[in-house]
Amino acid sequence: MALVPYVENSLPALSKLHNTSAQFRFADHDLRLAQDWKKLGVAAVVWDAAVVMCMYLEMGKVELKGKGVIELGAGTGLVGIVAALLGAKVTITDREPALDFLAANVKANVPQDSQGSVVVSDLTWGEGLERYPAGGYDLVLGADIVYLEDTFVPLLHTLEHLCSDSTVVLLACKIRYKRDTDFLSMLKHKFTVEEVHYDKQRDIHVYKCWKLPLRVDL
Repeated sequence: MALVPYVENSLPALSKLHNTSAQFRFADHDLRLAQDWKKLGVAAVVWDAAVVMCMYLEMGKVELKGKGVIELGAGTGLVGIVAALLGAKVTITDREPALDFLAANVKANVPQDSQGSVVVSDLTWGEGLERYPAGGYDLVLGADIVYLEDTFVPLLHTLEHLCSDSTVVLLACKIRYKRDTDFLSMLKHKFTVEEVHYDKQRDIHVYKCWKLPLRVDL
């Protein structure tokens, strides 16, 4: 997730983003996520897409126990934390400036005996991908990571690197602008994309994606 500077905003709808913490109950655990909009901007608040993604994971539509999962643009880490509480082995990633904040949320919300199943790691999309096993994950998660057009090509490259033919990608998105649908069109050149859930109240779509089979031209 890109780091965007804090800008004071008095809109009531955004007031919850300025709270120093956000509380949830997922996977039979009470979670308290620290937020720090002033320091890290969008990377340090819980967005609706992350909440809807966690709700979707709790539905049991995808198998998590014992699965290798990586979360992209994790921000506060809510999605990766919930995946770990549901039994996955999770690598939670964001850019380097957000890592201390992210690691603190993981430490505060993942039980001590489960913290070995969570790794916090630096990942700038499209860079240093050799540090991550090619096709090495069962599930790739991303909540509200489709919003900056300059990141679309490196994000797609990162997804291609992380996914094998059997990897499932779940993206939770609010479709705000034409560029968001443009990314979905780009994604469909490399992946099968299916909408599997829509939260009408929050206007969040969840898409399930998997790699298209390689074409063999005879």
